[in-house]
Amino acid sequence: MQVDQKAKREKWGSKTGFILAAAGSAIGLGNIWRFPYVLGENGGFAFLLIYLICVVMIGLPIMGAEMVIGRGSKRNPFGAFKALLPGSAWWVVGVIGILTGFLILSYYNVVAGWTLYYLFKSVTGVISGFTSPDAAEAMYEGFVGNSGMVVLFQFLFTLLGILVVSQGEIGRASGRERV
Repeated sequence: MQVDQKAKREKWGSKTGFILAAAGSAIGLGNIWRFPYVLGENGGFAFLLIYLICVVMIGLPIMGAEMVIGRGSKRNPFGAFKALLPGSAWWVVGVIGILTGFLILSYYNVVAGWTLYYLFKSVTGVISGFTSPDAAEAMYEGFVGNSGMVVLFQFLFTLLGILVVSQGEIGRASGRERV
């Protein structure tokens, strides 16, 4: 099957949308939930300073390189490396990038399912009745010990993701402008 290279490509609706998506991807749940704990356990400001230096020295150049490769090749990671370095084994880097995205998604689906569960419990008032950390721990252990509930909330999150993405497609098809 041959792909028409002149077909209209998807583009970001705004620079702000791109920046927010990139920041959300880079920050992630791990930094939001675990970072304050790691910061406190590893020296506070000294750890923060080293962390920021690593982000600037390593993270920003890699992100810039990914953007340049993507824009220059107008292809996915696999196709980009095959096009930019034909005959080399660098296409494996693109495959690893794609597989890494799937692995990260599987982790986020589980954590986001937990988040939906706690949101549901919060809205229904169950969490507000906790009087001790032991009660919260018991609820957590009861939830993660029930694989059916974990899978249900993971499935609900996936369904919500599909709904959001499909609304973007429906909006374009109906002529509505994206923000």
